[in-house]
Amino acid sequence: MSGLKQYDRTELLDRAMDLFHRQGFNGTSTAELVTELGVNRKSMYAEFGSKQGLFEAALDHYNAHSLSAVLSATEADGATTDAIRSTFAGFASASENWAQGRGCLLCNTAVERATLDAQIGTHVDAYFDRLTTAFRHALQNGQDSGEISTSSNLDDLAAFFTLSLIGVAASAKGNAHPDQIHAACRVVLNVLDTHRPG
Repeated sequence: MSGLKQYDRTELLDRAMDLFHRQGFNGTSTAELVTELGVNRKSMYAEFGSKQGLFEAALDHYNAHSLSAVLSATEADGATTDAIRSTFAGFASASENWAQGRGCLLCNTAVERATLDAQIGTHVDAYFDRLTTAFRHALQNGQDSGEISTSSNLDDLAAFFTLSLIGVAASAKGNAHPDQIHAACRVVLNVLDTHRPG
């Protein structure tokens, strides 16, 4: 029986993800990870190979679960401009509770990227691409349904909403007041009104 794992990988990733979310990669020591995960260093390295291996696994876990929840409306097959509004409104509301002081783990990683290994950059690039693709998808549906003018540049709009959401997430990480975040999101979403037909 001694050869059996005494831990659940998903539970370890949840705990590691939470710690990295709060403290970042550079701000989190191996000793803190061992304490937070409740396993010894040998078991942690056997499962993930290294601190960076654990971090990358936590990013994948975050992408598959937390980010998928944030983007669920925008990535849905029938998503239109209402989904974009819902995504920003949801994150603005989150700034009043769980996102305050935490932001988005992948956004935080993007900000920290300059001090990280290039391999982490692949996760950041995929994050940018996923956001842009989701917004572009919803905008295209909105244009097809007559909500967005046919003269609007959807690629530019998708880039704008991507960087705006990253800015909102970074502001939440920096403990910006929720009222400021709500106000910023309202201004961002007003852009949709300027691209209505006619």
